[in-house]
Parts: sequence; C-alpha cells; structure tokens
Amino acid sequence: MNKVFSAHSVSVDGYITGRNPSPGQGLGDGGMLFDWYFDGDTPSQVFDGFRLSEPSARVFDIAAARSGAIVAGRNTYDDSDHFGGGSPHPKAQLVVLSNRSAPEISERQTLVTTGIEDAIAAAREVAGGKDIGLMGGGVLTAALQAGLVDEVILHQVPVLLGGGRPFFQSLPEHVHLRLVEAVPAPGVTHLHYAVQR
Repeated sequence: MNKVFSAHSVSVDGYITGRNPSPGQGLGDGGMLFDWYFDGDTPSQVFDGFRLSEPSARVFDIAAARSGAIVAGRNTYDDSDHFGGGSPHPKAQLVVLSNRSAPEISERQTLVTTGIEDAIAAAREVAGGKDIGLMGGGVLTAALQAGLVDEVILHQVPVLLGGGRPFFQSLPEHVHLRLVEAVPAPGVTHLHYAVQR
C-alpha cells in the first residue's frame, strides 16, 4: 500500500512560513526557507529549474519521485494562488482538503470537504500506486491525529523566524518518531523520521 508522508522546509523554531503569508506571498517574509532549492549545482531530476547541492538533490529527488498525489490544506492552496490550476508537483495530482467550497478548483484538482480520511482516500485513487505527500501543517496534524502518517521529512533551515505559520499544531497526544536518516547539506539539514505506532 502507498505510504503517506510529509516533506516540508521548516525553520529551527518550527515555522513553515514567515510572518504575514497571503495569496501571492505564500511564505510571508520566510522565503529563505526554500533558498536551498536553488543554491547548488545539481539539477533536480524531477523539478525543472531546481539546482540543489548534491546531498540535497539526492534527498529531494527521492521524495519527489515517490509522490503520486499531494494533499494540501486550504490555507496552503489559497496562499499559493491555487497552484495555477495545477499541482505543486510536476507529475503528482493535487487533492485540496477544505471545510468550505472552492469555486476556483480546476478539473485537474480534487476538492474534498469531508475530512482527512476521505482526502487521503481520494489521493490514493489518483496516485497511480505511488505515495501520498502532505502539504501544510493543518493537513499533517489532522493526518497524524487519524494515525495515517508513515513518515515525516523535515528540511530544517538554520534560521529562527520568530513568527509565521507554525508547522506543528496542537496534538491530543504524543507522536513518537524514529530517525531514519539525517543528511547535512549547505543551508539545510534533511531529517527523515518514521512515525512509530
């Protein structure tokens, strides 16, 4: 069965955006969280235009290649200008989880309003046997609460943002992780965890 995982750039103090994220400015003042996508000499084999350091390219491309569908929350969807009617991934289908209607959803996107379990089920249907990526802190929190997450990958950027949208939201109980791999790279440390059940 396909795995469910998240892979996010995050500050050391746990933010996935800077202050004041908004449509067209999805990272607020936290754009440096993604500098590592473009500060190397190794082109991504999955994302055109990404030039990463060699260790970052290896980690990034493994996660990107395994993704058949992405589940994103409504805040992420809106702040990313609806991904131009497509997906944040060049080949993976997009499923948007929202508790309200979204008339701007395109025919290349799927809207689910009935909860995280249904969103992940919809993603499995369109993933072509590949894994499901989660995008956004609210989506990850809901999936963790439902016991649906297999792996958490943190691309930890050495910056303290001091504010913004926190990645990890309140959980009703502890979630234990097991470190699978830690890869230091220029401008980022890649931390790959398995969720222990």
